[in-house]
Amino acid sequence: MPVQQRRERQRAERHRLILDTAREIAEAEGWDAVTTRRLADAIEYSQPVLYSHFAGKEEIVAAVALDGFGELAGSLRAEPDSSRHRAEPDGDRPLAEPDASGPRARLAAMARGYLEFAAAHPAVYAAMFTVDSALKFASAESPEPLREGFALLREALGAATGLRDLDTRTELFWSTLHGLATLTAGHRLRPDHADQRLTLLIAQQG
Repeated sequence: MPVQQRRERQRAERHRLILDTAREIAEAEGWDAVTTRRLADAIEYSQPVLYSHFAGKEEIVAAVALDGFGELAGSLRAEPDSSRHRAEPDGDRPLAEPDASGPRARLAAMARGYLEFAAAHPAVYAAMFTVDSALKFASAESPEPLREGFALLREALGAATGLRDLDTRTELFWSTLHGLATLTAGHRLRPDHADQRLTLLIAQQG
């Protein structure tokens, strides 16, 4: 292997190691525990080597967040699970069961995938939405992984509702999912009513 190619591969591997290590520390101890000194010690490289990849913690958080948005998009693309069912809302009659392969089932699967991703990867989710980073949201300058997740939700909402002017509606739907994810993580919602909340959310679209 040519020397230059080997160096590029080693740099890519080191870049990946920094991000994976930051993610592991954050998932175990929170983002406050992630510092450039801690990372340098953990990966057994000097801080100058680390700074040759990232200008500082903010850029590391942004890179982890971009990875997270790519993974979230994968969760949103997952096929609906036909074994799932719509829960009966509190005190109400059951809602009509949708076609398991229909657009509303697809929207419900995406919403469930979103919430499951947030619950499974709390530190990555925090990097995506709550920890300071260099990422720009809701802008033409937003990186592709950010725009991809929004586009997937927008497309699903359009298919489920038949509406066309969807940008603000998608922002509201996303905001609701984020609120559910955040309040659930903070143990502010009844854990045994998650299905009912999701059922009601999907029923309100249209």
